[in-house]
Amino acid sequence: MDRNKKIIKTSILGVILNAILVAIKLVIGFISSSIAIILDGVNNLSDSMSSIINIIGTKLSNKAPDKKHPYGHGRIEYFTSVIISTIVLVVGVFAMKEAINKIINPVEPEYSVLFIILIAVGVIIKFVYGNYVQKIGKSLNSHALIATGTDSIMDSVLSFSTLLGAITTYLWDINVDGYLGVLISIIIIRTAFVLLSETTSLLIGERADSKLTSKLKKKILEYDEIKGAYDLYLHYYGPSKIIGSVHIEVRNDMTAEEIHVLTRKIEYEIFSEYGIILTIGIYALNDKGEFKKLKKDIEDTIKKYDSVSQLHGFYVDKTKNIVYFDLIIDFAEEEKDKIIHNIKKELKNIYKDYHFYITVDSDVAD
Repeated sequence: MDRNKKIIKTSILGVILNAILVAIKLVIGFISSSIAIILDGVNNLSDSMSSIINIIGTKLSNKAPDKKHPYGHGRIEYFTSVIISTIVLVVGVFAMKEAINKIINPVEPEYSVLFIILIAVGVIIKFVYGNYVQKIGKSLNSHALIATGTDSIMDSVLSFSTLLGAITTYLWDINVDGYLGVLISIIIIRTAFVLLSETTSLLIGERADSKLTSKLKKKILEYDEIKGAYDLYLHYYGPSKIIGSVHIEVRNDMTAEEIHVLTRKIEYEIFSEYGIILTIGIYALNDKGEFKKLKKDIEDTIKKYDSVSQLHGFYVDKTKNIVYFDLIIDFAEEEKDKIIHNIKKELKNIYKDYHFYITVDSDVAD
């Protein structure tokens, strides 16, 4: 079964389970006059809606690329997560309003043993389902499913608190219904903000996973012809489609044909193993003879600056007396231009006949 079918199948199961729980809890809630149970049922209704949105989002994200969207529609999944999180937030705010009203105007709930048993069964169902959905979501890298699973687990915790409240009222005639409603709404709102924060961060563009980038660089550096791998960029067009680029450093004497064969081999193996479409740029390893000392002097110069973490792309155009190289400077450094100016000035004092062209790269991958 492919990824999208698994997501849809899991979401359909969620719609069915939550619809059953909504019916049971709303009936119990209205019969017993319990605002906590009613709000718990409304929360399950939002979960059912979330699963439906998951199904729609998965269908839309699976649309083939077109002229306007050549990278496909995979990012729709992120918007699906935002919609689900927003629904959870609205439910939380509504729950807070109703719970506060019940504290101000309390109504004594009436529970039976049957009601308590049904609530307990609902707790178990939501907890088991939530863990199942989270597991499927992580295996499929589906942020929408992970969000749904997290919400379901939180629901089981909330339902458990409702269960304790019902038992407390049944055994000792202590009414904590409105206060439980407030607790439920606070947890719902907090969960919504966490989910929104995680998904919007993905939409903005997060740093690539360090485990993945380390594996990719290690794989690339397995080739004897490659002396370094730099500027690894990964762009996510949905959870299952990654397009990237990297610069590799090779010997100066490699022919265009040798480089062509090498890069094609790397691109094929990376795609076969990781499903990543990788474009490869070339740096010539230009550190022999008279240029070896020049590179060493540059390395010694940049060591004076703690915020400079890497030198790469070193190349000397001897016909024009131009030295090219790239530097990675920490994001937190506020005086990048000043550092570049000082490095050029120091190098110019040593090598008066050379001009230094320095490119500042971003530290986008570990």
